[in-house]
Amino acid sequence: MDSSQILVTILGTGLIGFVGWFFFLAPHQVAAAVSSSSGVQQVDITVKGGYSPDVIEVQKGQPVQLNFYRDESNSCSEELLLPDFNIRRDLAPFQTTTIEFLPEKAGTYPFTCGMSMLRGSLVVK
Repeated sequence: MDSSQILVTILGTGLIGFVGWFFFLAPHQVAAAVSSSSGVQQVDITVKGGYSPDVIEVQKGQPVQLNFYRDESNSCSEELLLPDFNIRRDLAPFQTTTIEFLPEKAGTYPFTCGMSMLRGSLVVK
């Protein structure tokens, strides 16, 4: 093996490690919903190369309002899927899209973009 092959192998291994860390081990931003005076739990989420925060904690049995502000025009983030609640919405670029639902069972429910590249979790307690 010559030096260029060794360098490419080292760089490739490093990139594979980075991708694994980024998707599986990187710290998540967790946000607990804030209840309004009317009892609706609200969370503001920014969509820009991912969801921020990407872990949302809410209480079961209380209405939830998720406000997704899409701060980009990347085609991957144009759709939001929350399959356990039968929610599928288009997110307009540089606008806020509000999604309302009532979580009735405790558990962890994933939400993704239409391509399943951007991921987040809804934790119902």
